[in-house]
Amino acid sequence: MFLLLCSPALVAMTLTSTDIAAGKAIPAAHIYPRCGGHNISPELTWSGVPSAARSLVLTMIDLDVKPSQWSHWIVVDLPATATSLPQGTKSLPGNAKAVVTNFGDAGYAGPCPPRGTGLHHYEFTIWALPTASVSFAPDEKATEVLAYLSQHALDRASLAAVVQSPTD
Repeated sequence: MFLLLCSPALVAMTLTSTDIAAGKAIPAAHIYPRCGGHNISPELTWSGVPSAARSLVLTMIDLDVKPSQWSHWIVVDLPATATSLPQGTKSLPGNAKAVVTNFGDAGYAGPCPPRGTGLHHYEFTIWALPTASVSFAPDEKATEVLAYLSQHALDRASLAAVVQSPTD
C-alpha cells in the first residue's frame, strides 16, 4: 500500500489553445490567405510530457482530405522541455524546424478546404518521442507521417476543430 501512495501519478498529455476551441470553428485569423484568412498560427500549450521523451513533434492535419489526408503544419525536433508555441510563431525553440507541408510551405499553412467539400476536421497533435530527432521528406503524405508517429510516440495529445468549405 505504501508504494502505491508514493508512486508518481501517471499524467496524460494535454493540448490546449487560447485561439482554437475543441470542436468549434477555427477563427479567420488562422485560415489560409486564399480562403480569406490571415494565416496566423494559433497559440498552443501542452503539458504532461513523459519524462522519457527526448523531443516533440507538432502536427496539424486535415483529416477529411482523401485518400492521404493533408498536412498543414509539421514541426519536428521540438525540445522535450518546450511547453508552448505562441500565436504567430516565427521562430521555433531549440533545434526545432518546420517540415514542408502539403501546401508547399515550411511553416504554418492554415485551413483552406476546397469549395464544396463540406465540413473539414483539423487535428493539432503534440507527439512525445523517445528520440532527439526525427525527419520526414518534404511534402511527406500526412498518413505516412501519422503512421510513423503513432508507432513511435511515447504519448500524444490532440485538439480538433473545424472549418466549413465554401459552397459552389
